[in-house]
Amino acid sequence: MMFNKNPTIKISPEQDDCVIGWKSINDQLAAAVNNLKNENPRVVVECYQGCDLAEIEYELNFYFDDATIIDSSDFMKSENEIRIMTQPYVTDHRVFGVITQLRMHDFFETTQVENLKKNRSNNNLTIYFGIGASLLVENPDLLIYADMARWEIQLRMRRNFVDNIGISDREESIEKQYKRSYFVDWRVCDELKKDLLPKFDYVLDTNTLGEPKLATGNAIRSALAKATTQPFSVVPYFDSGPWGGQWMKEKFDLDKKTSNFAWSFNCVPEENSLLIEFSNAIFEIPSINVVFYKPLELLGPVVYNEFGPEFPIRFDFLDTMDGGNLSLQVHPLKEYVKEQFGMAYTQDESYYIIDAGEDAFVYLGVNDNINPNEMIDELKRSQSEGHIFDADKYATKWHAKKHDHFLIPAGTLHCSGKDCMVLEISATPYIFTFKLWDWGRLGMDGRPRPISIEHGEQVIRWDRTPEWTQSNLINQFEEISLGDGFVEEKTGLHDLEFIETRRQWFDCKVSHNTLNTLNVLMIVDGEQAVIESPSSAFEPFIINFCEAIIIPAKVGPYTVTPTGKSTGKKIALIKAFVRTK
Repeated sequence: MMFNKNPTIKISPEQDDCVIGWKSINDQLAAAVNNLKNENPRVVVECYQGCDLAEIEYELNFYFDDATIIDSSDFMKSENEIRIMTQPYVTDHRVFGVITQLRMHDFFETTQVENLKKNRSNNNLTIYFGIGASLLVENPDLLIYADMARWEIQLRMRRNFVDNIGISDREESIEKQYKRSYFVDWRVCDELKKDLLPKFDYVLDTNTLGEPKLATGNAIRSALAKATTQPFSVVPYFDSGPWGGQWMKEKFDLDKKTSNFAWSFNCVPEENSLLIEFSNAIFEIPSINVVFYKPLELLGPVVYNEFGPEFPIRFDFLDTMDGGNLSLQVHPLKEYVKEQFGMAYTQDESYYIIDAGEDAFVYLGVNDNINPNEMIDELKRSQSEGHIFDADKYATKWHAKKHDHFLIPAGTLHCSGKDCMVLEISATPYIFTFKLWDWGRLGMDGRPRPISIEHGEQVIRWDRTPEWTQSNLINQFEEISLGDGFVEEKTGLHDLEFIETRRQWFDCKVSHNTLNTLNVLMIVDGEQAVIESPSSAFEPFIINFCEAIIIPAKVGPYTVTPTGKSTGKKIALIKAFVRTK
């Protein structure tokens, strides 16, 4: 089976300018400095949290040994002040915080920064370097942005390799570092990046240790703009979990030495990377940059007006084949997630079953005539006393088979059982899962996984009993259109959710139109298809089984046709989009 784990956007020939290695990078930057007309040039190297600041600073000092190097961290508030300032957002909770309202300038001592700006160095060259370095100088002569993908940052956290903004915490657990990054650091860096993205002179990619790359800002912006005119994929990543299975390992040719793979995030632009293909290198940047740079073209006006520069649709995989049950869990209602965590929308979702074993099942909703207080008491006892919680007594268990679609609006008690390969289609704020029961097991770090009964009990909808659940949330298929060689079905999501999903079964060329709104596609049965533009606006794009493909709103009309081994055979395609009023 084909599955592209490293999809790319090809750079246009006129922008094909990428250099590799510190020697070549510094030579190019030196040439750019020499071409400046300013006698006392000021250069900014702005860094995203997670970059190896020591490595970058060493290279700058080594190559530009006659320059004045100004480290942004010298102008930040003290670590104690930053910890106090960020505490309302980081909180003491093990998992959850509050989305910060802070901005990068809040991390700096205002008086020191203003004095620095007034007392401009007369050195031939001054380089301002680090996180927030662009705030230290007005209108720099050259702006380099050192970007970093979130998945790589998380891997570096696991190796105790990076600190959070303004504090020395690399020895702390990844759980603490990730929480601080999610609720504070990445929000702060992203807000600054949105302002700087149109101004980058160069972009620095240090995601691969020992292989830094430098490209012009124009080249990167050209690639981001190109992405909004054609189908594209972000880079999927895979991770192990205590309930993980073996299906993805086999189907996607993953590392056989890894015990299991539980998750694959294959369309989560906040977390995934975008690979830009130069003639001599593959350049990695966060895929969220497309959203920041061209939100209207990518999302469409209605989605952009509703969500702003955020990508609201998430596709990911949950693999429990030959694994275990997920945790019994619930997601917060919209009002609750906004009030408690500062999020504008919640994680409504669904489970589309890609594959299943004979005894596969899903917990969805609550049983008839249960006592909510009794259930919560039993959950708390299981947490405090090691009591085994009887999930079957309270949660409704449904047999699951291939191509079932279970809809999970916020507030619905749910859990995928073992031997399911789930395509999870959901809204984006993926961190807000209230685990209620985790079957008494430990996480991959050897610690009990976090349980959030105190939040979960506030949002469970106790009226989602079997009759309601079956009538509203399970296989709500409705035929939309039928033609020669194809049938289109509405498969969800629930009316309470803002995402619509359609499934098409077809063995011929089928016409689509974005109707000026973002589409996300995936083949869920069959091997391969080709996406084409009726007007040849983009090159034909191959989509393989289980690959998540983004179709920007700007694309408009497109067709999908079975190809390769699927030629002449019926395949199934899921399309997700945001409902418009």
